[in-house]
Amino acid sequence: MPKMAEMYDKFQEEYGSQAAVRKYSPATAGFGINYLLRHDYADVYLRVINSYLRTSPPRPLRLLEFGCGAGMNIMSLVSLLEEKGIPVERAYGTDFSQTLVDTATQEAKASLPPAIAGKLSFHVGHNELLVQDLAAARGKPVGDLDGYFDMILGVNTFRYCHRLGKERECAADVYRLLRPGGVCINIDMNDRFPVFRSRFKKDPSQDPIEVYTPTLEEYASPFKIAGFEILTKKHFCWVPHSAGAALTLSCRMASPFLNLVARSRAMRSLVVARKPA
Repeated sequence: MPKMAEMYDKFQEEYGSQAAVRKYSPATAGFGINYLLRHDYADVYLRVINSYLRTSPPRPLRLLEFGCGAGMNIMSLVSLLEEKGIPVERAYGTDFSQTLVDTATQEAKASLPPAIAGKLSFHVGHNELLVQDLAAARGKPVGDLDGYFDMILGVNTFRYCHRLGKERECAADVYRLLRPGGVCINIDMNDRFPVFRSRFKKDPSQDPIEVYTPTLEEYASPFKIAGFEILTKKHFCWVPHSAGAALTLSCRMASPFLNLVARSRAMRSLVVARKPA
């Protein structure tokens, strides 16, 4: 327990800082992540929605992103769906950092049209206590959230559940929150990407638990245990979140070749899991 409390304190220090605000806000996060949100990640989201979540007549989607940071991913997704004529009823973002939640709320009001911003809300919530924290933030009974969401997203956040030993709790809450047939999309660091391996695995000064990066199978396993059907499990994406315009263009041009010869070494792990209908 002391170890977990110590890790929480370090997470709070890191993700409650102004550096974190700049890193996870659309205007200052960098060209690479803004590109990915409109291309590689957007392609994943739209493929899932069009393949598994379309209804006739169309029913507005209910979305949740856990570990949303300053909200740039969920804001980008809701704007994209508006452009594509895919209706959204409500979209929520949760993060354990009050600083980032406050920033997300401000960013949505400042950068989105009122009709879109009004569909979004951000709340403090821990990944391993999603149901409990989100219910408390909404002021509703916990049971009101059972089967509420159509799609739940986690980008660069599920590895922290592994580091805390709470990955099964998070996956179980995601399962409870999704409607039958609902889908969870998890995108996170690939432990086989060479730079991540050298930076996080070979530095003797780093605590192995605090920098642990799960394997692709380890990302998928908690969802299997929770009862999900795994639809997609793969490595993808060669554009760094922090890349500038020139590096993003170079990585885009090299991606087809890199996918052909070294897909397992790509930067991101992708797990798409569906709650049985």
